Amino acid sequence: MKLENKVCIVTGAASGIGKAIAALYAAEGAKVVIADLNKHAAQAAADEIAATHPGNAMAVAMDVTSEEQVNAGVAEVIAAWGTVDVLVSNAGIQIVHPLEDYPFAEWKKMLAIHLDGAFLTSKAVLPHMYAQGSGSIILMGSVHSKEASPLKSAYVTAKHGLIGLAKVIAKEGGKKGVRANVICPGFVRTPLVDKQIPEQAAQLGISEDEVIRKVMLGGTVDGEFTTAEDIAEVALFFAAFGSNALTGQSLLASHGWFME
Repeated sequence: MKLENKVCIVTGAASGIGKAIAALYAAEGAKVVIADLNKHAAQAAADEIAATHPGNAMAVAMDVTSEEQVNAGVAEVIAAWGTVDVLVSNAGIQIVHPLEDYPFAEWKKMLAIHLDGAFLTSKAVLPHMYAQGSGSIILMGSVHSKEASPLKSAYVTAKHGLIGLAKVIAKEGGKKGVRANVICPGFVRTPLVDKQIPEQAAQLGISEDEVIRKVMLGGTVDGEFTTAEDIAEVALFFAAFGSNALTGQSLLASHGWFME
């Protein structure tokens, strides 16, 4: 049990990558918090985990762009379980447009969810981690934390920014026992990615099959999607790592789509 009795908040965990991370954490003994904008979906995911791990899952409603909701959600966790050991800032969306056509309101929405969300949730949990002298903050980046693609100016900007934020948290938190790292997945076949396929096909003037084969998987070594379970394993590795030797880092899990 690599995370026995650890309290782990996972944002955007009602579905997709976040849900896979929460499920694996629970299987490793953690008390998991499903934090999601959709409280009904969050509760359903928590109930699903609790069915096999009784007492080890709770749901909180959280709009990660709202400081009030983030602070209230973390306070709810503290009231229930006393602390926070791991934060996985995973909540995210995708909006694609050519840069010259990108609505400023949608640009601001993208940066708010990805960057403000990571900042606000980290800020809320850090005092509790500092008080106990330990903690792990995991930010959900992307291959687009390292690389760029057409139509994704806001997403690429936000994902690059997460690496900078994690480095600062690592520098500030190191002497207080807190680590910060970034997971950089390739394309994972989630509803978020499924939504992009027809959008990019229309914007690029190619077929949906070509979007999958050339745009999404063309840079991989094997033409395969990364899975949510792959990313959950990386999240477990970061959460359970036993020292500050691994902090301020980013790890690509992308079937070779971008290599360092």
